[in-house]
Amino acid sequence: MITVFGIKTCGSVQKALKFFKENNIEVDFFDFKKDTPSKQRVESWVKKSDINVLFNSKGTKYKNLQLKELNLDENGKFKWLCKEPMLFKRPVIEFDDKVVVAFDEEIYKKTFL
Repeated sequence: MITVFGIKTCGSVQKALKFFKENNIEVDFFDFKKDTPSKQRVESWVKKSDINVLFNSKGTKYKNLQLKELNLDENGKFKWLCKEPMLFKRPVIEFDDKVVVAFDEEIYKKTFL
């Protein structure tokens, strides 16, 4: 099963969900506004991807929390991701023990079709 993690109002998440719907691929949706992924899940994502890919240092939440001033290392980024899911680059897609981060139609076509 494919699980899409994100928020419904995010443009990239909307594009990903549209891609799956248009290609008749069933997905589960995990809403970051309603729930926070477990520490174990975040650890798993970091192992399968990269903390710097997962951590959105360009988003509103990052700016509002003034995290740039903290000059976070990987451990600091990990701690923030565990407590504030709005800091994830979206969507995070989990499938077959793999992770894909963000929306890229070409990568989606190669990966899911």
